[in-house]
Amino acid sequence: MRLLIIRTSAMGDVAMVSPVLKAFRLQYPEIELLLLTRSVFKPFFTSGNSLSIFTPELKKQHKGFLGILRLFRDIRKTGKIDYIIDLHNVLRSKFLRWLFRLSGVPVSVIEKGRSEKRSVINGKIKTPIKHSVERYCDVFAEAGFPLIMTEGPWVFPSPEALKRAVSMTDTPGELKIGVAPYAKHKLKIWPEEYMIRLLGMISEKHKTKFWLFGGFEEMERLTAFQSRIPGSFNIVGKLSLDEELALMSKLDLMIAMDSSNMHMAAMVGTKVISIWGGTDPLCGFGAWMQPGDYSVSIPIVDLTCRPCTVYGKGECRRGDFACMNWLTPEIVFKKVDDLKVW
Repeated sequence: MRLLIIRTSAMGDVAMVSPVLKAFRLQYPEIELLLLTRSVFKPFFTSGNSLSIFTPELKKQHKGFLGILRLFRDIRKTGKIDYIIDLHNVLRSKFLRWLFRLSGVPVSVIEKGRSEKRSVINGKIKTPIKHSVERYCDVFAEAGFPLIMTEGPWVFPSPEALKRAVSMTDTPGELKIGVAPYAKHKLKIWPEEYMIRLLGMISEKHKTKFWLFGGFEEMERLTAFQSRIPGSFNIVGKLSLDEELALMSKLDLMIAMDSSNMHMAAMVGTKVISIWGGTDPLCGFGAWMQPGDYSVSIPIVDLTCRPCTVYGKGECRRGDFACMNWLTPEIVFKKVDDLKVW
């Protein structure tokens, strides 16, 4: 039997597929898996006898309506597909799975829980709803493959990448901390001055080196940020994704916003302190299998307007960005120090 699994974006969401596939391969080694995802995300998955990866050219021959028809044809050329697992449920995947359904292939689709997430934002639900990883598992269960999740790590960088990471972090007696100070949306971003002060507090107490993570679009901001952090290294544009994951796996700690870097660090088994403002782990997007105390935010009982957004889009309705501005470096440092994650 051969399953086609669809999840092409976004980076953090694709990374969260890895623990699901690890559990599947352990429990159902005889079932073949074909994962449809972007080529850049290959390092999240260790290919093997039961997992192969199809990387579409979504900006070229697989773009648009005719491109999806070509994608359908090209996937079928790889061999028979017996079941579709759609973990994305967007327009492209809907059309693709419809084509497979026409040819008699059964389909299971993720339930994203949009109404539940709206209820969290509206304050009607005050307890955590299903995590994205659990929603992925539900799709497999519906297809007849219930899963028992395993402990991490779930992403395994290549030996070559790990060798380079070891050479970069071979500094005995020093704390090795990753920092991802930015996110896609501004309601997720802690003030830069706060992060700079926090890292200064850490350096005063511990001999520390910092590695700065982010996307290419943040390179200029990270360059300026690095100039203010002694003992820091900006790795944006210098490492491949595989090498970034390897570096994360050798760190003592990652400090991140609600972002893809938070998810990636969790997937390689590194402790992650995540800082939350307009969004909240209640919506099911927290770092997988990390202790709840590792998510730092202003308590909802103290600031009832949060969370105000599921994904971080929009503007602060109060106008003062209290969810981040009230979360001072002193509060975060005390929380982290009390947790003894060093």
